[in-house]
Amino acid sequence: MNKIFIIIQREYLSRVKKRSFLILTFLTPVLIAGIYAFMIWMMLKDDTESRTIAVINESELVEPVASHDFTTYKYLENTSFEEAKAQMDEKNYYAILVIPKNIMEIKMAELFSFKQVTIEVKSETGSQLRDHIENLKRSEIIALANMPDLEQKLAATKTPISMKTIKFGEDGEIKQSSTEIAMAIGFISSFIIYMFIFMYGVQVMRGVIEEKSNRIVEVIISSVKPFQLMMGKIVGVAMVGLTQFIMWVILSGVLIAVGMAVVLPGVDMESLQQAKTLSELPEGAATLNPDQLKMAQELLGTFDFAYVAGILGAFVFFFLGGYLLYSALFAAVGSAVDNETETQQFMIPITIPLIMAMYIGFAVAKNPEGSLAFWGSIIPLTSPIVMLVRIPYGVPLWELLLSMFLLIGTFLLVTWIAAKIYRTGILMYGKKVSYKEIWKWLRYHN
Repeated sequence: MNKIFIIIQREYLSRVKKRSFLILTFLTPVLIAGIYAFMIWMMLKDDTESRTIAVINESELVEPVASHDFTTYKYLENTSFEEAKAQMDEKNYYAILVIPKNIMEIKMAELFSFKQVTIEVKSETGSQLRDHIENLKRSEIIALANMPDLEQKLAATKTPISMKTIKFGEDGEIKQSSTEIAMAIGFISSFIIYMFIFMYGVQVMRGVIEEKSNRIVEVIISSVKPFQLMMGKIVGVAMVGLTQFIMWVILSGVLIAVGMAVVLPGVDMESLQQAKTLSELPEGAATLNPDQLKMAQELLGTFDFAYVAGILGAFVFFFLGGYLLYSALFAAVGSAVDNETETQQFMIPITIPLIMAMYIGFAVAKNPEGSLAFWGSIIPLTSPIVMLVRIPYGVPLWELLLSMFLLIGTFLLVTWIAAKIYRTGILMYGKKVSYKEIWKWLRYHN
C-alpha cells in the first residue's frame, strides 16, 4: 500500500507543479466569466447599423411596415422587382421586401438580399406585418359587430401570467424553486463531468503510453506490481482533477461575490430575496427591472446552503466514480498500444457511452421521471452524467443510493478486468494488438 501512495504522490506533484496546470486552474474561471459576460453584453447590445430596405407593396395594405431606430423602409412606386434589384448597389438597399397582392390569404411576404439578413431585421419586419394585418382584421370584426367599445373589451381580456414554481421540502416546508435554474445546473454539472472524464482519463492513457514507449515502465515494475502502478496513476490524476475543481469552485465564488458587489453595491441580499415589487427593493437596487428582480429572487431563493452542499457532494462522488471507472479503461487501452495513433479502435467503445449519456441528458431535462431517465441514471457507464441532470429536479433516495452502489461495484469489476489487461499489455512491444489478443490476456491465470 505504501508503494501505491508513493506513485500517487509522484503523479500528483508532477502535474500540479506544472506551469500549465497553474495557468489553467487560475485563468479558467476568469475566462469562463469573461465569455459569459461577453455573450450577455452582445445579447443586450443594440443593433445600431443603419439600413435601408426597399418595399414593393403589391397589396392594398397602407404602409404596413414603418421605419424605426436605424432601419428605414423606402416604398417604391411604379418600380418592378427587377428594377429594384438592379438599383440595390446604386441606392445602397440592404434588402427588398416584397408584399404580395394576396398576402391576406397566403400569409407570407418575401425579403430579398444579396447576403443573409439579420435575425432582428427578419423578426421586426415580420412582426410589423403581422401586427398590421391583425389590426385590420380586428377592425373589420369590430365594424361588423357594431360595438364601439369592443376593442377595449378585447384588449382587457389580454392577461399576462407569470408562473412561479414552489417546492415542498421533506418536512412540508414551502421553498421557492426555478425549473430553468435546475436545468442549467444539471447541464453544466454533467458537462463538467463529461469534460473532466475525457481530459483526465486521456492523461492517464498518455502517461501509460509514454512510460511504455520510453521503457521506463520496465524499471518501475521491478519494484512495484502492475496493479499498484495502475491504481497509483489513476488515483494520482484523480486528485489533480479534484484539486482543480475545488480551486475553480473557490475562485468562481469569489468572482460571483465581486460581481454582485459591483452590480448591486450595498444591497442586502436577504431584503432583495423578500422583495415582491420594485418599490420594496432596498436602496441601491433601483436599477433592476421586474424581470431582473424575478431572476435575482429565483437565484437567491434556490441556492440555499443545503441545496448547494447536496449538488456539490453529488458532483464530487459521481465525478470521482465516473473518472475512476473510465480511467481504468483508459489505462488498459494505453497499456495495450505503443502509440496514440493505435488507440482509436479501442477508444470507440469507451466514448460511445459517454456521448450517449450527454444525449440522454437532453431527454432527461424534458422528463426527469421517465424510464429513459431512470435507466440512464442507474447504468454505471452513463449514470455519472445523467444522474447529475436529474438531481436538481429531485431524485428518490433509493434511486440515488442504487446508482452509487452500482457505480462503485462496476468500478471494482472494471478495475479487475483492466488490471489483467494492464499487467500483460504494459510489457508488450512492437505488436499490433487486436480484441482477440486482449481476450487472451483476460484468460491468463498468472
